[in-house]
Amino acid sequence: MSLDRIGWAVEVVAPQPSDQLLEIGCGHGVAVTKVCERLVDGEIVAIDRSPAMIAAAARRNDRYVAAGRATLQIADLGALDLGGRRFDKAFAMRVGLFTRGDPIREFAALARLLKPEGRLFLLHDEPSTDADEVAARLEAAVLRHRWIVEARLTHVFDGGEVACVIARPPF
Repeated sequence: MSLDRIGWAVEVVAPQPSDQLLEIGCGHGVAVTKVCERLVDGEIVAIDRSPAMIAAAARRNDRYVAAGRATLQIADLGALDLGGRRFDKAFAMRVGLFTRGDPIREFAALARLLKPEGRLFLLHDEPSTDADEVAARLEAAVLRHRWIVEARLTHVFDGGEVACVIARPPF
């Protein structure tokens, strides 16, 4: 079975049963569902700036929210304050800020939000751009903010190609 980009992303993030995860830009909550299927006593906090997307994600994942495995929140990553909470893994799919623009506040927030051994997974695809070029832009953004790149991956799926850069904070 060939994995779509979201299925592949969740495979790469590889949520463990007790992981504490943060998803940036959760959209309709498809990845939230796939992550929650793997959690036992872990939790995913999924944020999006769009109230409509959080509402859609909440409808899709109502049973996981009720079970305490998912928390959905309208929020901007750069201003996110979760009261000192720390995460094992954070991931973002198709969040253009990481390939275009200067995400200074976002990388600073992620450095605060991740545990010292935590990892960031930046996944992105653009229909008109090959995955190697997208991965190079993601890697450049990570390095510009002094994060450490651990891996650079690409994957071809039916709808195109997706890139992933895995990084850790500059502690």
